Amino acid sequence: MKNYVGYFRVSTAEQGKSGLGLESQKTMVDNFVNLNKGTLINNFTEIETGTSKRKRTEIYKAIDFAKQNNAVLIIAKIDRLARNVFFVSSLMEAGVEFVACDLPQATNFTIHLYAALAEMEAKLISERTKSALAEKVKKGYSLGTPKNLTDEGKLKGLQVIRKKAIDNKSNIQSTALIVEYRKKGCSYDKIAETLNKLNFTTSHGKKHNSTSVLRLYKRHLNLSQ
Repeated sequence: MKNYVGYFRVSTAEQGKSGLGLESQKTMVDNFVNLNKGTLINNFTEIETGTSKRKRTEIYKAIDFAKQNNAVLIIAKIDRLARNVFFVSSLMEAGVEFVACDLPQATNFTIHLYAALAEMEAKLISERTKSALAEKVKKGYSLGTPKNLTDEGKLKGLQVIRKKAIDNKSNIQSTALIVEYRKKGCSYDKIAETLNKLNFTTSHGKKHNSTSVLRLYKRHLNLSQ
């Protein structure tokens, strides 16, 4: 029987007070621990604001507690942990066993690769956005939100942004697994079959096939060059 230490994170003080997002994380962790006949001996909650994301304190308390009690650090979703390479590397060096409820098959290598891809993708998106905006300004476009933009238009814009963010995260997670399985010599068909079993979909919400797997793998190789 394993002991677990939970780590939960919400992105704003408002969510921390209201429990939005926090309860769903706790439910996922509780279900995983019970399913594996373990015991949740402690938990730590990080409440972040836009300016405090780089000053996490509770995660290090959770790591120390898990290490001292020979427990497994457990998180609800893998993206709650794998945000940057430096942090993940620190976690690896601490020698703490950890598991993500939404991807329990992930290995230390997978987590590290996922973080590297996410960090690289974020930098590329930022560079492309700045470059595109600079070109717009050169051509005389006026940047900013038009005063006559309706609330409905703003809402639709937010929905598009959220969908793109979800699709991008799904591709990053899928790519991390694809790279790992390719290193093991698995075929594209076999990898697609595995991704579908893990409920990973393409950016269009469809099941993976050898073509979609190959496309993501080639994209990874191009980004790595």
